[in-house]
Amino acid sequence: MNTTAIPTLDDIQAAQRLLALYLPPTPMWSYPSLDAATGARVAVKLENVQPVGAFKVRGGLNLVANLSATDRKRGVVAYSTGNHAQSIAYAAAQLGVPCVIVMPENPNPIKAASVRALGAELVEHGPTFDEASAYAVSLAERRGMYLVSAANDARILAGVATLYVEMLEKQPDLDVIVVPVGSGTGAAAACLVTRALAPGCRVIAVQSSASPAGHDSWQAGHCVTRPNRTRVEGIATGSGFELTQQIMRELLADFVLVLDDDIAAAQRMMLRTAHTLPEGAGAASLAGVLALADELSGLHVGVVCTGGNASEDEIRACLRADRLA
Repeated sequence: MNTTAIPTLDDIQAAQRLLALYLPPTPMWSYPSLDAATGARVAVKLENVQPVGAFKVRGGLNLVANLSATDRKRGVVAYSTGNHAQSIAYAAAQLGVPCVIVMPENPNPIKAASVRALGAELVEHGPTFDEASAYAVSLAERRGMYLVSAANDARILAGVATLYVEMLEKQPDLDVIVVPVGSGTGAAAACLVTRALAPGCRVIAVQSSASPAGHDSWQAGHCVTRPNRTRVEGIATGSGFELTQQIMRELLADFVLVLDDDIAAAQRMMLRTAHTLPEGAGAASLAGVLALADELSGLHVGVVCTGGNASEDEIRACLRADRLA
């Protein structure tokens, strides 16, 4: 596979066969109380039950499994706020590949502990994702290790795309899929799968207005950098990614921005109605559904709980706010 090219349906199906050796399909459920709250018929794909608590394990496994023998021996360096880090660490552990993860300083302790438990070396550097990514580039060069991109790799996209194949196999009549965006792998993968398997299904992206680089890159037609101030760590990125933006520019139906407080409210709603506690990024797609309530009323809408790795502080804040609501 050309790692910088847009993955084909054949690439996605090959990833599906590979991932079947490691991961069973995740559940997808509907909840009457969630339908009543949103006005839509909402189906929730529960990627928070993955072994690292997030959908990104699909892309990590597909990438590491498809590295050359030489690159596996060199080992890998990845950079992330947490879930991509865990996905690469998990894949490296499964396949016996040395692994170094660079995360911003003071990371989510649950995600950091998971990375260490998987046997990866964890390096904390810089206050944000962008500083951590720059340091990872230099670290990989110094150590002679393979640098894993957060998004600009067809193997990651093909792995993530298997999630949306599962969604459409389970619910082939979805009208809309709403996807949170950090690096954009989920939204880009959803676009590729719907084009191939359900061209009548629209894909809508959602991002925090406090870190709007993905949205603004899509709107501008080229990658831009923007302030990265969201408290929702799973979608905290300050720049667009070329491969995912290229796909979204062609195929994405719409892209909306929501407040961090909207995401927190959706997190509480998912806790009450879907009996699931997502991390903030895992509730962002529901925040998008609520923001577009009039447009999506009565439609069959798929959302992904992309992750459940909420820190203890995040859980406490969610529960406190829920008691006050």
